[in-house]
Amino acid sequence: MNTRVIHRNLRATPPVAVGGEGVYLIDAAGKRYLDASGGAAVSCLGHGHCDVIAAMHAQIDRLAYAHTGFFTSEPAERLADHLAAHAPEGLTNVYFVSGGSEAMEAALKLARQYFVEIGEAQRTLFIGRRQSYHGNTLGALAVGGNEWRRKQFAPLLIDVLRVAPCYAYRDQRESESEAAYTQRLLDELEATIQAAGPGRVIGFCAETVGGATLGAVPATAGYFKGVREICDRHGILWLDDEVMCGMGRTGTLHAVEQEGAAPDLMIVAKGLGGGYQPIGAVLAHERVIAPLRAGSGLFQHGHTYLGHPTACVAALAVQRVIERDGLLAKVRTRGAQLMSALREQLGAHAHVGDIRGRGLFIGVELVQDRASKTPFDPASSLHARIKARAFANGLLCYPMGGTIDGEHGDHVLLAPPFIVSETDVHQIVGRLATAIDEALAE
Repeated sequence: MNTRVIHRNLRATPPVAVGGEGVYLIDAAGKRYLDASGGAAVSCLGHGHCDVIAAMHAQIDRLAYAHTGFFTSEPAERLADHLAAHAPEGLTNVYFVSGGSEAMEAALKLARQYFVEIGEAQRTLFIGRRQSYHGNTLGALAVGGNEWRRKQFAPLLIDVLRVAPCYAYRDQRESESEAAYTQRLLDELEATIQAAGPGRVIGFCAETVGGATLGAVPATAGYFKGVREICDRHGILWLDDEVMCGMGRTGTLHAVEQEGAAPDLMIVAKGLGGGYQPIGAVLAHERVIAPLRAGSGLFQHGHTYLGHPTACVAALAVQRVIERDGLLAKVRTRGAQLMSALREQLGAHAHVGDIRGRGLFIGVELVQDRASKTPFDPASSLHARIKARAFANGLLCYPMGGTIDGEHGDHVLLAPPFIVSETDVHQIVGRLATAIDEALAE
């Protein structure tokens, strides 16, 4: 097939997707693919949901687009009200963009402007975590710790301080309790702030559950409570990235609800609109917005498609379906079934080192040797072979390499739609197990 599109792989044109039904996508040849990753944890309601499509049609008939330099819109106002009503305490202000990278970029700029407005312009530094991922725009890429994505663009990126991820499977010592490991991470964060000068740090950026780079790694107990305490002590903002793990993916609307602490800025996207329209958002605490409102009176940032009415109405429809149909409870139930099935079929597999995650956000880490946790040679591209075998067998999953340090390690991320059935769960596990074995046999 001849193409003018700059595809992700410039040497191959992917199949043409022509339809979607529930948890399945369909290509031009009629082949059906069980979408076990929701694209990239995007399609929370699956494909072709009639209620969302109807809401979009009705909005397009009324108003498709109006620039926010001149107007607001009813969908944007209603969606903001809905999100604020269901957000962690204090996150009552919402800024709409077109995706996760844009949302993180906006959050970084909002955090910087907050300190300028309150007279602390000397704060210029962010702290991120190694093996994190916050997006592909330059600011988001800078605070992220995905070394493979960062490497060739490093000369264009701002300097960011970095601490260890919360990755107990790899980094917790055998002689160390979970509480001691957690404290060691918090001590590192404190030491990094002190070394930089507490009055120079703007914010700490972290994913509540490490997503694409680490493969669904939850924090240890008390980690984010400790982060909150440290940030408060030094007047630092906590930027909580829930682009991939948020909006119901882990079984609560916001993953941070399970941590007993609330951030200053929360970044959401993917499951916000479920793929029906491009949309992301920053949820900001009133204490961050109040100085801007009282000072310059504006947020010095903007894009053409901010608060797009059709995107906002689609996202509101997605969120109303999740609420109406009790899908958060279903995420918890199906997530437990998926975890159980994975552990039953792959838990004793010679090359499966760890199965972790929350809700319908689960990672499977592959190892050459279980006892030593030795990864496969990066040259083998095991993750890519698993993806190819799964795709051939009609399964869409999200394998990645470089899990450990940007070069070594392989994992597979699963994030199926919230509407997945128990039968679908067992098909996902069966097809994934087959793909892993076929890839290992190549």
